[in-house]
Amino acid sequence: MRELIHKKEREISTISLLEQMERTYKMIPMEAIVKQDVLRQGINFYEDSLSLNLNYKPKDYFIFSFDHIPLAEMKKGEDKKAPEEIKVSGGHFQLAPTVISTRNNPNSPYVVRLFENKPHLFLENVDLGELEYPPVPSWYRHRTKNGKLPSEIAPVIEWGYLIYLTVFRNCQYFGKEEECAFCDINHNYRQQRNAGRPYTGVKDIEDILEVLSWIDKEDTVAQVYTITGGSVLTNLKKKSEVEFYLEYPTAIESQFPNRWMGKLVAQAFEKEDCKRFAEAGIQVYHPNYEVWDKNLFEKICPGKSKWIGRETWIRRIVESAEIFGPSHVIPNFVAGVELSEPWGFETVEEAIASTSEGLDFFMSKGIMPRFTAWCPEPYTTLGTQAGPPLRYFCELLTSWKEIFEKYNLPTPPGYGEFGVGKAVFSVSAFMDVIGYKGRN
Repeated sequence: MRELIHKKEREISTISLLEQMERTYKMIPMEAIVKQDVLRQGINFYEDSLSLNLNYKPKDYFIFSFDHIPLAEMKKGEDKKAPEEIKVSGGHFQLAPTVISTRNNPNSPYVVRLFENKPHLFLENVDLGELEYPPVPSWYRHRTKNGKLPSEIAPVIEWGYLIYLTVFRNCQYFGKEEECAFCDINHNYRQQRNAGRPYTGVKDIEDILEVLSWIDKEDTVAQVYTITGGSVLTNLKKKSEVEFYLEYPTAIESQFPNRWMGKLVAQAFEKEDCKRFAEAGIQVYHPNYEVWDKNLFEKICPGKSKWIGRETWIRRIVESAEIFGPSHVIPNFVAGVELSEPWGFETVEEAIASTSEGLDFFMSKGIMPRFTAWCPEPYTTLGTQAGPPLRYFCELLTSWKEIFEKYNLPTPPGYGEFGVGKAVFSVSAFMDVIGYKGRN
């Protein structure tokens, strides 16, 4: 594990802090504030909350670990027992049902333990609400002809809404000179294999089609599939990156035309390559730019900077809107890495100003950037360091919402319902804030 000494101390979450944010940030819902703070700090599951006789879907580790500690240090079996997501409602703030991705952290102040024989989320012994864990889809009971589990081949997240197809579970940006500094895709693959978990590196198209045939017959919740994986710099299975990833939507749409909305999370491709994916049936494109600032892009995304370059990446994002339509180009950034050490900004104000510049650049063109909340994972270049304070996320949500409304943009496609009590996107609260009118 990479050992780092960090100057910044992690801001401790308290009920007082949440109440302060509630008073200060009235244009974003309390559900979004709590969600971002739980994502920021992770969750500490007490053993009783993981020993319930409930049929729920545990974490499938669909691409990254999204945990604050290594699998080998999970003494309560969280890697096998923790739910993929939690849905919290009621409690101290009378929260509407709020879906939050699980990030295991035994040191988190957010504790899940039983109350009246049901799991509840607590902070400082204050009940923040009763929890639901995501249901197991009926088709999870099958195995493919090759003996593969559906949870390994085509897991669902976002409370069953999204089929997540990580078809290449490594990345050819390898080592700290090329890996994105926040990313643990390669490290997660090694962790899962070392733990003895079946974890296929390159997924067979026939396995995917077999699992999708069960979903087609049995499932009414899943509406979207995402095709993604690590970058391919030379070739994979004797194919270029475009050729490799293109095979999957081509096969899926050939067998299940228009059954689900197809999304692609990949590198920023040239317009002609984007056209090939659109013709294959991909409707939404995520060429993730990760961080806006030029210097931080070079430091935090060294492989992307070396092989493609920031200016080319941005140009390709803009040009891809001509193929998919601006609202169907949704590049992600990793919220919080702007404040990471050793390269990040010193203040929240600087970080928000930089990121807001990027948001305005894209949204002014009708392109719809979204974000995931950075999880400082132990084996990454950035390591386990203190993440941003909660105020950063409240400022970011406020800025994202203001710019989104400024340009009167449509609801991002492929993310399910929006708004308080409805959003299922679980790794940030950007869908939760849409349509919120504020409070007195």
